Amino acid sequence: MANNPLRNIPSVNELLENPSLKNLVDKVSHHVVVSEVRTFLDTLRTDLQQKASELNVPTVGELADRIATWIVTDQKPTLQPVINATGILLHTGLGRSPLADEAIEEIEKVSRGYASVEVDLDSGQRSQRILAVEKLLRELTGAEAALVVNNNAGATLLALAALAKGKEVIVSRGQLVEIGGSYRLPEVMEVSGAILREVGTTNKTRIGDYENAIGEETGALLKVHPSNYVVTGFTSEASLPELVALGRQHDLPVIDDIGSGALVDFQQFGLAGEPIATESLAQGADVVLFSGDKLLGGPQCGIIVGKKELITKITKHPLTRALRVDKMTLASLAATLRLYRDPEVAGEAIPLLRLLGTSAENLKNRAERLAPRIAEMPAIATAEIVADHAYLGGGSVPSQQLPTWCIALTPNERSVDELAGELRTADRAIFGRIQQDRLLLDLRAVFPQEDMIILETLQSLPGKPALPNEGEATEAPASLSEETPA
Repeated sequence: MANNPLRNIPSVNELLENPSLKNLVDKVSHHVVVSEVRTFLDTLRTDLQQKASELNVPTVGELADRIATWIVTDQKPTLQPVINATGILLHTGLGRSPLADEAIEEIEKVSRGYASVEVDLDSGQRSQRILAVEKLLRELTGAEAALVVNNNAGATLLALAALAKGKEVIVSRGQLVEIGGSYRLPEVMEVSGAILREVGTTNKTRIGDYENAIGEETGALLKVHPSNYVVTGFTSEASLPELVALGRQHDLPVIDDIGSGALVDFQQFGLAGEPIATESLAQGADVVLFSGDKLLGGPQCGIIVGKKELITKITKHPLTRALRVDKMTLASLAATLRLYRDPEVAGEAIPLLRLLGTSAENLKNRAERLAPRIAEMPAIATAEIVADHAYLGGGSVPSQQLPTWCIALTPNERSVDELAGELRTADRAIFGRIQQDRLLLDLRAVFPQEDMIILETLQSLPGKPALPNEGEATEAPASLSEETPA
């Protein structure tokens, strides 16, 4: 009778006595290690039963080492800090804007214990959480009132539901946007209960198109900034002042969704055309919607500012509670807004503004210092500095280009995809971009203090990538293995 390979599988207790797993108990926990060992052994038994002739059972020591490595990898949080060398500053996949130190400090303060989220410290009576930021938003935008919700999609949904449910909302056909995650404005409008009334054409919508569409069922006029695409050529659109005048004439609220939003003029960074909340309100918009984690450089949230009567109506809608933000968002947003009281302070303290304000010459100097050291590393065949263009945002404002300098890496003894994968899965993940069969590390969104981490990570890579063992039943269960993006 043939030898049954299942009999060669060690017991859980045998494996736990091995130093590799014994030492791991102190770092993780006994319960986690035992549970993971059992899961691994169950998978091993299944593999042996399915393809016994092709597999060899490793020794106890080898099996313990591999299980320990797998447990360490499996216990690693999926949400990790990364170095953004992609050249996209507002990278949705990498969390958009980094927060200012002041914002992080405020999050820590209110998170370690209880906080005065909905209580007035002077009277001891219950209050509203928006008070944590409303005064700052009114001061910085000129609005009469403000509200903050979970994100700008939520702000749009809430504003439409509160102000125009069951009514028609007139919007230009050229502004019916779709953004990341298949967010489509017409679908959001449908969910809100408002009725879409599109006017004009994709490339031309005149004020007369809006006027001709107004009727007894009209509830609002909506203007949407198409931040993630551009229509060029034979185009025209009704201006915000024209819409405001039309809205006043027919007693209709004008809602201006400026998308990425900004509190300062981005032309100082060579970036034109980004709407500013203060200007929108100054031109007469009744309600203005924008994001907190894009051009503002704060936490993820949707900001609603405008006329007090309308903001009050929005605030009283039942969806407001479903979309409200927590104390950490309020604390970090308040800290970020306080920085904007002094534009010079904001330019230095808010990471996005600081990255945008870094000169191309500065980036070139850093690249020139890094490239020769990287070229000497075992995993790298060549490291060359190249001038290129970075982008303000992939899903936010992809047409806005910035001059940048990159280090173009040609890998040694591995493909460029393999090199990119090694950097993504390093102790401190590094994301670059592949271009013309080289891995580019774009310094536009890399903070100077991260330069040394890049050097240390590249230095840690071997001359040849480690090859997986073949023909052994030691792989992690397929359901637990992690795929990395291309």
